Amino acid sequence: MVRKGVTESFTLDIIQNSLITAAEEIFAVFGRTSKSPVIYEVLDYACGLTDNQGRMIAQANGVPGFLGTLDMAVVQAIKKFGLNGFHSGDIIVTNIPYTDGTHLNDVTLIMPIYYRDEIVAFSANKGHWSEVGGMHFGSWTSDSTEIYQEGLQFPTIKLFSKAKPVQEVIDIIRANVRTPTMTLGDMEAQAASVRVGGRRVQELYDKYGGRVVENAMERLIEQGEQLMLKRLRELPHGTFMAEDWVDD
Repeated sequence: MVRKGVTESFTLDIIQNSLITAAEEIFAVFGRTSKSPVIYEVLDYACGLTDNQGRMIAQANGVPGFLGTLDMAVVQAIKKFGLNGFHSGDIIVTNIPYTDGTHLNDVTLIMPIYYRDEIVAFSANKGHWSEVGGMHFGSWTSDSTEIYQEGLQFPTIKLFSKAKPVQEVIDIIRANVRTPTMTLGDMEAQAASVRVGGRRVQELYDKYGGRVVENAMERLIEQGEQLMLKRLRELPHGTFMAEDWVDD
């Protein structure tokens, strides 16, 4: 007879790997359905899942700088709306550097994931949109003097409300970008990808129940913390310096 504790350990391992696979599926869906080569060729994006507090629990291979800011964007969305301010089918859009960590082209989509009418997790995807308006084509500029010259800002707002697109927001995007077909195509691909992540998490809850899945999430977070502490302990003692240059 297999002991209960051992069985639960196997189950937790399966759920952990399933969460990571779900994040990788978000990544694959966006890459295969986007319209911009900066996504499907350059892979300038990152995807992941957080718990309902915004703590990262699973991620796919992607731009490391994006992975380090996904949770920040989710936490900001929770602060703004509160868990009671979301509805099933909502998708939030944000690209504010002060909360998301990078420039305006890097747009994050966030979707709350529900199980039995409660938010249990968030699906998130941060990708480089080829155009968000601004003073130069491609929204890249080295001669801007203020952020307003760089393009549209999405201050953590709803792009989809109860699964329906917020048409006014989409109309504003279409009117302000030079490549609306490409930009809105990437937006739709990004939205489709976070929905896939949401479905996969809901399937895990349906199969294993909330307590078991949440135990697996907690273990993932604890393992990440312990791994980081281990790496820090392995660093040699001393003072370290680095120097770099950027063209003026």
